Amino acid sequence: MNLTLRIVSPEGLIFESEAASVRVPGEGGFFGVLPRHAALVALTESGVLVAKTSGGGTREILIHDGFAEVRKGILTVLTRSAEDPAAIDMERAAKAAERARERLRLQASDLDAARALAALRRALLRERVARRRV
Repeated sequence: MNLTLRIVSPEGLIFESEAASVRVPGEGGFFGVLPRHAALVALTESGVLVAKTSGGGTREILIHDGFAEVRKGILTVLTRSAEDPAAIDMERAAKAAERARERLRLQASDLDAARALAALRRALLRERVARRRV
């Protein structure tokens, strides 16, 4: 028995597949979802979601902040964005991290510090995940 994993961003359905188990980056740490999991709604954090297939393979997807809902054998992850770790452009991620650091360093009066810190965390996570792939 499997569960259905759906990853949805503002652009639409990003990924859908059957999974034997899923490890989700949650607000308080990672949590696992198995078939017949109880109904659940949880906040997610930026991190690597890992889905295990019934055949023993794995699929990693980098997600960025959102919500996860488990209901009737379906895990739906609503996320700001999702990326295949293998497709991350290391140079682009490094430049994004540097831009975020610069915004924080300048401390402009119109700076939304929370957004700048979130952008920095996402860029650093992209860099870290991309380095694992090299």
